[in-house]
Amino acid sequence: MSLENQHEPKGSCHLSIFPVCTPACSRCGILLNKTRQTIQSRRPTEFPAMLSLCSRTPSPPLFPFLPESKPSDRKPKALHAANQPHHSLSNPTADNRQLETERGLQFEVSDSFFRHESLTGRDLGVLAAFIYKRSKSQLRVLDAMCGCGIRSLRYLAEAEADFVLANDANDEYRRIILSNLSQIPRYSGDKRRWAVTHFDANRIMTELYLQKDFFDFIDVDSFGSDSSFLRSAFNALKLDGLIYVTSTDGYSSGGHRPHNSLASYGAYIRPMPYSNEIGLRMLIGGAVREASVLGYCIKPIFSYYSYHGPVFRVMLRVNRGKLTVTRHYGFISYCFKCGNSQAYSWDELGQISCTCSDGKHSHSLVVSGPLWTGPLHDASYLTHMFNLAEEWGWVGNGAGFHLEKLLKQMIDESDPKFPFGYIKLDEIASRAKTNSPPLRTMISILQKEGYAASRSHIASNAIKTNCPMAMCVRIVKELQAAEEIKSTRCKTGSKEMALGLFGVRLFSTEVITSGMEEVIHDYTMLVRNL
Repeated sequence: MSLENQHEPKGSCHLSIFPVCTPACSRCGILLNKTRQTIQSRRPTEFPAMLSLCSRTPSPPLFPFLPESKPSDRKPKALHAANQPHHSLSNPTADNRQLETERGLQFEVSDSFFRHESLTGRDLGVLAAFIYKRSKSQLRVLDAMCGCGIRSLRYLAEAEADFVLANDANDEYRRIILSNLSQIPRYSGDKRRWAVTHFDANRIMTELYLQKDFFDFIDVDSFGSDSSFLRSAFNALKLDGLIYVTSTDGYSSGGHRPHNSLASYGAYIRPMPYSNEIGLRMLIGGAVREASVLGYCIKPIFSYYSYHGPVFRVMLRVNRGKLTVTRHYGFISYCFKCGNSQAYSWDELGQISCTCSDGKHSHSLVVSGPLWTGPLHDASYLTHMFNLAEEWGWVGNGAGFHLEKLLKQMIDESDPKFPFGYIKLDEIASRAKTNSPPLRTMISILQKEGYAASRSHIASNAIKTNCPMAMCVRIVKELQAAEEIKSTRCKTGSKEMALGLFGVRLFSTEVITSGMEEVIHDYTMLVRNL
């Protein structure tokens, strides 16, 4: 194939890819002969491919040494099909290839990496991308680790991306990716809609940055705690763009590999009861650190945890700005003795202590950080995503119950009154030495007492609240006592006798450990509630 034939027709926007030497095209003719001589003198495997971009170019063709299929005229499958199963196996095709179906789109997986359980994460990414497209009127997506290409396909078909660059380092997936993306016409007029490349994610993003070819939305679905891509991703992203980052390192978030979390995200993580939220804050904190080096500031759009893997996924908006050391980037402490957590800024590092130890050094206090201590979600953006999911039929009317529940919980978690962390009801019950209370009942009582309270999407039997642990324990004790009084009343038939019997037991067992004032307060509250 001649060098000139690798470019788009005259008048079209194009991105040309050449090795090392100065790029040129058939339209301008600059240094074309020198470029041809350089290419002919070297083998294809020696090319450290370089992306070069003309000023009006929105989309790249394939690299010279990767064969390109002819454009497909096939129409895309039905989109936003509310009644379609989320994912299912279809009958084998004529050549015995198994096909999957997700949100009405059919695609091949074969031996490429694919998880059915990651459907929700893909749904969230598509919703966020389409909201961006609706507000900005354009959407160029880089799927840096595309796997079989299902995310790229959905960004094209559902988020209506103007262009998607699907990249995966494993070139053995090429046939599968091309087959899946061919459901979308490769060209819209003389503009390319999608392209497939096979390079290391850092390399492709760095070369895009060097050629000033910036993307609106970058999805990096990485494995483990690899954070090396963060800086190159920020460089390749447009200002006010979105980046969708991933971690699957549950050991580091649980405090079992503090040196690994320190190396990957710059945070020394200790074991804490809300370790899965720590994993999200660790990932955001690492992104904050890398962004600040480049003069950027970030804001989480949403933070999603899924137990399979586990998987931590965070959508971030990136803009110019400075990191203020006192705002949302610091240290978190947890006291195993009293159960309270507290945030510390950098200038408070020498003053870390727990109120239960009267300012003295306590071995029950652990500190993790630095990491993100601010909000995990943007309630406004999530509300737009929920409305869009309703518009598409993904939620409501009995469809998409899990996605609907998740989005509502994330919106509830966005309350600025909430501190970091969550409290498991089992921990409260253990400290109160009672049975675990019903989740809805506990949230209702906390709200009546004037505290903010909601479910946590991260742990099914946990709540987010600004109520101190000691007050939570007291409320659970009161609930347990009220249940015992009701039970005694049913047996004796007398409210007064039930209160009397319980009062004798309460004073005899708790006055020694709790003090007279607390016991009288508890007993008075019980009488009022009956």
